[in-house]
Amino acid sequence: MNVAFEIRYLVFIFGTLVFSFLINLLFLKFVKSLGMRNTSETAIRWNANSRPSIGGLSFYIVFLLSISFISIAFDIHESRIHKREIGILAASSLGFLMGLADDAYNTKPMLKSITQIVCGLILVFTGTIIQVFDIQIFNILLTIVWVMGIMNSINMLDNMDGISGSVSLTILLTIIGSIVITGFTANFYLILISGMASSLIAFLFFNWYPSKMFMGDSGSQFLGIFLASMGIIFFWNLEPIDPTGNVAKKILLPILAFIVPIADTTTVVINRISNGTSPFVGGKDHTTHNLARIGFKDRHVAIIISIISVLSGIIILYSYNDKHYSTGEIVSIIFYLIFIFISLFSVTKMKREKSA
Repeated sequence: MNVAFEIRYLVFIFGTLVFSFLINLLFLKFVKSLGMRNTSETAIRWNANSRPSIGGLSFYIVFLLSISFISIAFDIHESRIHKREIGILAASSLGFLMGLADDAYNTKPMLKSITQIVCGLILVFTGTIIQVFDIQIFNILLTIVWVMGIMNSINMLDNMDGISGSVSLTILLTIIGSIVITGFTANFYLILISGMASSLIAFLFFNWYPSKMFMGDSGSQFLGIFLASMGIIFFWNLEPIDPTGNVAKKILLPILAFIVPIADTTTVVINRISNGTSPFVGGKDHTTHNLARIGFKDRHVAIIISIISVLSGIIILYSYNDKHYSTGEIVSIIFYLIFIFISLFSVTKMKREKSA
């Protein structure tokens, strides 16, 4: 990475950070009701008071500006937008629009599911496909399941101040770290992911407890499809370090990166089904809610969840320097994942009232 690129990159990061901060201030002033629900509607939030769900607007604007800025300010051959990048743009845009419609009109779960499937198909047809199986149809099905799972889990994780934003930020910073470690720094994805990370940092200033705004479905659905696509490229397919890497690493790395949303969603689904309730109806039964019930303050819950994400990211970055896992490493990571899941799941079984 040459000095000229480093300067432009730092200016870009600072610019997107300031821009995101200012545009969120602007939205807070002029957009007062997007995503706020009437008391008769079914939306359930941990917060007693409603906030405007406008964070997703700034995410998407920065996303588009980052793509535009790449071709203007960076002379990077790899940054030229090809078929795969167009697919990520299209799928992310569709996810954002579907989330925006939900914030405004509270759309039906079936419409969300159909849209998520379409987002997955867009990625598939433009070349962003998980490559694990020898039979391609299995890879396609896994890709669609992955996209739907991550979009729903990021959306479900957006249940308390600072949670979904901090987890998403940690995942993006882990990807940036992996890009830097491998030496492939002057590329399209470094700029795009860095822009998104900057927008999340600015958003968390307003979303950290006590929050002034939520990201809304426009933010969580957009982040879900964007993170799912980046997860395919950098965790499932191990680009650019080792595209032919062993299957164990290809399976464990994405689970490590997304362990918090995966564990939370899995726990909620198991508990709701066992209680005879629908997994698709909102509720205050997430792992984060139960951490608050056993005595942690809301801001401390966000810190605990962030620490888990950061620790998982560190393990991933270590893995990028290790081409193939030994049996001991595989067993250690599996035990770590099981420990995190059991710990978060066990919290939901502790019957205590939320502290004042």
